[in-house]
Amino acid sequence: MKCLDLSIAAGETIAIIGPNGAGKSTVAHLLMRLHEPAKGSIFIDGVDIATVSLHSLRSQIGVVPQHVLLFNASVRDNIAYGRPEPTQDDVEAAARSARAHDFIIQLPLGYQTPIGDRGVRLSGGQQQRLALARALLKDPPILILDEATAMFDPEGEREFLQACVDVLRQRTVLLITHRPASLALADRVFKLDGRHYDKRRVVPASPSPDWVTGPGASETIAQTARPTACP
Repeated sequence: MKCLDLSIAAGETIAIIGPNGAGKSTVAHLLMRLHEPAKGSIFIDGVDIATVSLHSLRSQIGVVPQHVLLFNASVRDNIAYGRPEPTQDDVEAAARSARAHDFIIQLPLGYQTPIGDRGVRLSGGQQQRLALARALLKDPPILILDEATAMFDPEGEREFLQACVDVLRQRTVLLITHRPASLALADRVFKLDGRHYDKRRVVPASPSPDWVTGPGASETIAQTARPTACP
């Protein structure tokens, strides 16, 4: 990936769109230092992330991925994964924020219900809500939603996005998506254009009915992506 110049303000929700292989998830991986850039730098609050420990960096980031990693353990243990010894009140507060509490208390053993290997006893939407609750339990200032609604039907996506509206406030959010409805959450939209294999660049994203659905959604998009000159 070359010529990527992207600034995100604290508390802003940025959507990144583009065709498969354009590098959307790579941007998130670079932010978490799953990959290291060959050139260039990434800064958070003016600090080069290459100069801090992985633990320190990743403790500031919550992730809701497309394919949720769940364990053959209880609902509570799955939500609490990644945060040492949370209280039950903390776990339930995160579940309520993710709109997972209502379905959890309907399970046979509530928060102590085993969910099976990879969460097989839950629906796809329930799995995503657990992933969101897990991310929120960390209370991270940065949240990454990486194709988090890809497995939803339209109604499930609508409910999940409604849950996200409240929890995105006062967080910096990187929203990676193919789904037009998800763009209604974004303050700005950036399009990665993979027209050249080794010269991917950010190009302005313009409001379009093909990209955005929902009342007032098009007003949330600003044409502010800044491509830089590529050789």
